[in-house]
Amino acid sequence: MITLCINQTSTDPYFNLAAEEYFLKNFQEDFFMLWRSRPSVVVGKHQNALAEINHEFVRENQIPVARRLSGGGTVFHDPGNVNFTFIRNVTNISDVNFKVFTVPVVEALKKLGVEAYTTGRNDLLIDGKKISGNAEHVHRNRVLHHGTLLFDSHLEALKGALKVDLSKFEDKAVQSNRSEVTNIANNLPKAISVGEFTDFLFHEISQNYTEFQVYEPTAADITAIEKLSIEKYQTWDWIFGYSPRYRFTNKLETENGEIQISLLVEKGRITEVSLSGAISSEFSQKITEMLIGCHHDFEAVNELICCKKDELKFDFSALAKACF
Repeated sequence: MITLCINQTSTDPYFNLAAEEYFLKNFQEDFFMLWRSRPSVVVGKHQNALAEINHEFVRENQIPVARRLSGGGTVFHDPGNVNFTFIRNVTNISDVNFKVFTVPVVEALKKLGVEAYTTGRNDLLIDGKKISGNAEHVHRNRVLHHGTLLFDSHLEALKGALKVDLSKFEDKAVQSNRSEVTNIANNLPKAISVGEFTDFLFHEISQNYTEFQVYEPTAADITAIEKLSIEKYQTWDWIFGYSPRYRFTNKLETENGEIQISLLVEKGRITEVSLSGAISSEFSQKITEMLIGCHHDFEAVNELICCKKDELKFDFSALAKACF
């Protein structure tokens, strides 16, 4: 079986995630692909996106949020993080395990003088610190396995983007396991650039296949991937609307006292609102009526509340922030 190998040049996170699905579902060949994305947060398929991100940090730093096809936890992408993807045909899905795909990566790192290992979970570590998270998705008789490699990633941005207060959320979504992380570049005996690392990894893993072919996506491939990116991966319904049903609770301190906030969110939209405490029943009812059906999104909620502040004769801009 020929393995098609792609050293992806796009840094668009939505395009790259769409490319994985496209090659998984529209080809019969096995694939190996390396790719990097501009700064972005990528949540697992079954996660509550808002519960996994630092909403204010992500918004202020204009970091896009994306959802991938596979399960697992949330990861941070930037040009210093190298992502690897394997797509393989299998006879028995039960025979596939993470080690099949992580061993070639570990062996390649060993040639650079880096001793990485797995704990038996879905990650790779160096001296107890995480450098890689992995996840899989099965489509018919094909398995997509992908993982991150923190080579020279902006770790402070990673920590800032993924720092959340889980006490505000009540749901049955898959939650990420927070781990101490490190960069591969800090553990190399000889310094190399992320570009040199990517080229080395691409060459080493490609050579493991007796029949491999460097594949350049065609114009038709790119058009189809861009279409999938726009129609699925960039949409609110996929990124936030796919989140499991959840309840969000918070409180807001005002001059008149504390306001308790409770929102029930289904498919990304607010379906139930409860405001109590230092707020009149009249204001509470008006805001509830405004928010029902609204996306649980800061810009959407803030716009609705603030545009009504003159009518309500009360500035509820702080209340919008407290809804996240």
